[in-house]
Amino acid sequence: MATSSAINNEPVASGAKVDMKFEVIVIPVADVDRSKAFYSKLGWRLDADFSFDNGFRVVQFTPPGSGCSVQFGMKITTAAPGSAQGLYLIVSDIEAARKDLVARSVEVSEVFHASKPGAQFRPESDGRVSGPDPGHRSYFSFATFSDPDGNTWLFQEITTRLPGRGLSNPDVATLTELLRETEQHHGEYEPTAPKHHWSGWYAAYIVAREHGRTPEEAAKDAALHMERARDRAQG
Repeated sequence: MATSSAINNEPVASGAKVDMKFEVIVIPVADVDRSKAFYSKLGWRLDADFSFDNGFRVVQFTPPGSGCSVQFGMKITTAAPGSAQGLYLIVSDIEAARKDLVARSVEVSEVFHASKPGAQFRPESDGRVSGPDPGHRSYFSFATFSDPDGNTWLFQEITTRLPGRGLSNPDVATLTELLRETEQHHGEYEPTAPKHHWSGWYAAYIVAREHGRTPEEAAKDAALHMERARDRAQG
């Protein structure tokens, strides 16, 4: 079955998946050089600072370990400076992340958890409770900081992802756990499988998990990948 492209009326296979990688977010600032100095102080990687004759300027930074970057500059957005709010920064250790910014002389809120849904986005809310989540659950501990214009960033601690969530740009702890999980499922596959090299199965499993597949779905995808690889090899 095929559908038609809304642009050129060409047939497009239904169900076809096209990767769409969210890689850049633009934030509005009033003073580009001031913002550049601030994000440099955070220890983020400076990717670009390009200026053009018509006054357009774009500056790009990438947080450590992030697959998404932030851009600001001149003639890059009409949004009011400081209007970007609640930009998530996911960390595996929120206390360590906070201490790192404090050591860089950045003002950061105390670590808190929310007793009411959405309190992490409302500084004036009485739903913010001092300290990390008592059970140290993933997704429930926060800290905030702002850039010089008032664009706000929200640290959120995640140590274990919800089932089916993607695993883009994992940290060492997350990748270690993913490799252990992969090893376990490969161990279940290997005894009854034809002769193969473990690396192909591992690669297919990890890619599937990064795309949001559950462990069970990823194991099936990896087995199917190995079957197709054998068929290609046999010609």
